Amino acid sequence: MEPLRVALVDDEPLARMRLKALLNGMTLPNRVVGEYGEPVTALMALKERDLGVDAADVLLLDIQMPGLDGMVLAARLRDMVRPPAVVFVTAHPEHALRAFELAAVDYLTKPVRVERLEAALGKARDWCAARGMRAAGRGEAAADGEVFVVRTRDRLERIPLSDILYFKAEQKVVSLRTPDRSLTLDESLTELEQRVGERFVRVHRNALVARQAMRALERRPDEEDGGEGWAVLVAPTQEWLQVSRRQVGAVREAMAVTAA
Repeated sequence: MEPLRVALVDDEPLARMRLKALLNGMTLPNRVVGEYGEPVTALMALKERDLGVDAADVLLLDIQMPGLDGMVLAARLRDMVRPPAVVFVTAHPEHALRAFELAAVDYLTKPVRVERLEAALGKARDWCAARGMRAAGRGEAAADGEVFVVRTRDRLERIPLSDILYFKAEQKVVSLRTPDRSLTLDESLTELEQRVGERFVRVHRNALVARQAMRALERRPDEEDGGEGWAVLVAPTQEWLQVSRRQVGAVREAMAVTAA
């Protein structure tokens, strides 16, 4: 078995020393190919070595660091042809939800136990192997797509962002709709709009719709006032969602760009 190539990013030298000591004591073969005390240098080095013999398979990454924080660094790694699997190692457990949105393989809190670190590296190895099979099937390198993390009372669920058709607020409840199911969320549409970015369009005060899911924009009967208003057709569920007058231009523009 080829050793897993590991890179470390943490602004605390003692934290890096501890991680290296834990890595040295593992049964899972590994070797450290990079050690960085600040994120900007790490980002430049990781991109420079992309696809090289010393390219990192997995990145053990702190979050709160001077300058560029770990979350921003993880997001920028997506520009690489072959980004490493990311395992966050931090003293701050409150960032876990955002970490999994960035498709992190695991999230460890300090002080790290050797069993948890070895389990995380095992996940990273499996992630890299799965990526290799997907890339072989397509004839090109590939990375996991973006995911949206839904937190319920007893679990976290990762849903590919490309599967989400829309978010809609009704009677103080916000729902997430995919082609085959609907899930209830605890967040407001404003918070969701910040999380999902430009892949979704605000069509009404009560709805965000994925650009790729919009199929038609028409004037239709308005259920609220009994008159006529604009609505957008969402595929593949074939639902019509109301579009406010002020958002008609934005929806029309989004559909034109998507079709181009």
